[in-house]
Amino acid sequence: MSVIDVVVLASGSGSDFQSIVDACDAGEIDANVVMLITNNPDAYCITRAREHGIQHSVIDHRGLSRREHEKKLEKELDKIDPDLIVLAGFMRIFTDDFVEKYYGKLINIHPALLPLFGGPGMYGEHVHRAVLDSGMKVSGCSVHFVTNQVDMGPIIAQRCVPVKHDDSIDSLGERVLEQEHELLPTVVGYFADERVRLKEGRAWVV
Repeated sequence: MSVIDVVVLASGSGSDFQSIVDACDAGEIDANVVMLITNNPDAYCITRAREHGIQHSVIDHRGLSRREHEKKLEKELDKIDPDLIVLAGFMRIFTDDFVEKYYGKLINIHPALLPLFGGPGMYGEHVHRAVLDSGMKVSGCSVHFVTNQVDMGPIIAQRCVPVKHDDSIDSLGERVLEQEHELLPTVVGYFADERVRLKEGRAWVV
């Protein structure tokens, strides 16, 4: 097994991106984050990349069609040809063409226990509000392969957290985020160790 090259796509603060970088720097996983790509020129994840000497690229989607934006993403990705592409709070939905091109090495983290509370419009505080409104006693996060159905790709791994009677959207979100920061680097490590298998539409960790 060799060290895998990882590209992370993020649109916001980049705390999930940071969790992968920290795990790589600590030697906890055999991976190397070679680039951060963001669609948001004001995203704090850019600062995080600079602080760690990681190459970053800003590909703003504004003024472009979805496919035009993806073509720019593809050009950047294909120059690097990474082993794994991680969506870590990347606020874009991809076309079938993009998903098909990178299927099998394109993964996403979602702040709920999929297939519950997923799909278009279900992100960030919208997810946690829906969980609280539902009366669920547990929530969590999921890492899954990206397919042409939003948040419905084969699930690779999940972590659970309790939903407390006095939880707010913020308190539940913080508890889920803590688990995201553990789960996402762990899953990247699974890929580095060649432990992830896709078979008949399901993901297995061996």
